[in-house]
Amino acid sequence: MNSQDRTREPRARLRFTKMHGLGNDFVVFDGINQTVALTPERCRCIADRHFGVGCDQILVVEKPSRRDVDFRYRIFNADGGEVEQCGNGARCFVRFVHEHGLTDKTAIRVETASGVIEPRLLDDGRVTVDMGAPRFAPAEVPFVAESEALTYPLKVGQHILDIAVVSMGNPHAVLRVNDLDSAPVDILGAAIESHGRFPQRVNAGFMQVLTPHDIRLRVFERGAGETLACGTGACAAAVSGIRQGALASPVSVHTRGGDLVIEWAGAGAPVLMTGPAETVFEGELELT
Repeated sequence: MNSQDRTREPRARLRFTKMHGLGNDFVVFDGINQTVALTPERCRCIADRHFGVGCDQILVVEKPSRRDVDFRYRIFNADGGEVEQCGNGARCFVRFVHEHGLTDKTAIRVETASGVIEPRLLDDGRVTVDMGAPRFAPAEVPFVAESEALTYPLKVGQHILDIAVVSMGNPHAVLRVNDLDSAPVDILGAAIESHGRFPQRVNAGFMQVLTPHDIRLRVFERGAGETLACGTGACAAAVSGIRQGALASPVSVHTRGGDLVIEWAGAGAPVLMTGPAETVFEGELELT
């Protein structure tokens, strides 16, 4: 053993669980029974699909900071940025805490950066999440606009896009398209995500309406790129379609990763999202 080996600091070893909701995949850490210290660089290393575990987001389960909730839920995107909300992650969250013996409740209250959500584990293994009421005021998204409207014109390059804007605890722009397969999701999604009218960037959803109760959806997520599914994006798309009279609750949202069911009774009511959550494998990793 040389002097460098003797002075090298031991690396932190963390237990993790790999999970997914409709292919939107996560590395989940129990931050209650182990110390989880994440930096943007560490998040990027974990999320790297070649040199790390690989995921769209990293989820951390923590003790609550208030008495009226069961857990605190933190979300980090693949680029290392912490974000407010993740619907597919919320479903995985309740499966995780239940399967790891952190609670025996099938319905829990969870503290997030954007407020409290209430996921519930169903008998068939699916999870329903009360995502709270959507917000449409531009300042609450946030989005730069003089007043609230059902849709807004957004100049992207040489194009004027007609978008709906909604916050599901995180910001979403929803663009209706005629053919989802040919939609330039990568190009337009990246341009919308970083558009100057969204001060905190935005998740860009591309929605094709099939029937009043069925849509297809692709989402270019803020800090992650296009994912196989986006729970809050499904909520935002369904809500915007219902507001515009193109859809009626319940709405089946067909993503590349699978299907979600979104229910919304209208202004002021919470959005209910139902779908699967799956555990893939468990392991340990070293963090430098």
